[in-house]
Amino acid sequence: MQREMSRISADWWDYTTLDRAILEEAANLKPEELRSLARPGFEVTFYDTLEELYLAEALEYLEAWRQATPERPAGICGPIGPTEQLPLVARLVNELGIDLRHAHFWGMDEWCIDGKAAPVEFPLSFERADRDLCFGRIKPELAMPEAHLHFPRHDNLKAYSASFDQFRCVIMQGGQGEIKHWAFNDPPKREGRYADAPPTPDDVLRLGARRVDLHPLTMAQNARTSGAGRVYMVPNQAFTVGPAETFKAERVSIWHPGHHDNAFGMRLSTYMIGKKIVDTAVPISLLALHPNVRFNFYRGGIGSCDVDMH
Repeated sequence: MQREMSRISADWWDYTTLDRAILEEAANLKPEELRSLARPGFEVTFYDTLEELYLAEALEYLEAWRQATPERPAGICGPIGPTEQLPLVARLVNELGIDLRHAHFWGMDEWCIDGKAAPVEFPLSFERADRDLCFGRIKPELAMPEAHLHFPRHDNLKAYSASFDQFRCVIMQGGQGEIKHWAFNDPPKREGRYADAPPTPDDVLRLGARRVDLHPLTMAQNARTSGAGRVYMVPNQAFTVGPAETFKAERVSIWHPGHHDNAFGMRLSTYMIGKKIVDTAVPISLLALHPNVRFNFYRGGIGSCDVDMH
């Protein structure tokens, strides 16, 4: 049976190509029903305030870093989006005097400009945001060695990927994009061998850190959330952590403050992971195959899927 064409871009696979029944089931979920989708291996947590949400997100950094030892270095892979937790991480490290000499950090992704990673001078640089909002604020006597900061770039993808085998990734933390990605694991283009059907989950799970093309909705979202709508600033390619590295993380923790993806998107991903419906047109649904996933919601940001004309 031939699948629907995308309602967003005919050149791509995305969630609008799913069976309509799945989309309607997800849209009809009430906020409290999201909790009922939890199961062994998939936890759903609500926070009543944004302050609680971002503090809990920041504490995951400390949870990972406190497990680092000389014999077994450990760390966290973190996002740019949300970013509100990053200054809290630095403040907590400084106030509690946490020594990070054996800790590690992996940046999830970075923009690609003319085949190379965006320089830190680029206004939208993810590495720049990590350094400005977090690592540059940590006291020098507590800071982790520079070599323990791992950012995916055009010239280090093999070493970046290998570091997930060298050091323990306790938590991979992230947000969810409007195209239902984590990191920049966007759905594939509808071309070549994937012209009539998206890739199988096994095809995608083998993908490691790499350069990717970005779905138009991803570009629009990043312009909205970080660039005041200036889509012309947003590159159409990026370097990103892959599913192969993600499944080496002991836990995948996704944070939903309510303004990165919308009311429908948050419901759809929760529904698919809770019901173990895996479809690569919805990349984040692959997390249904991971043994330890936690979704964290700001209760006030879950919203409603009711039609409300403006």
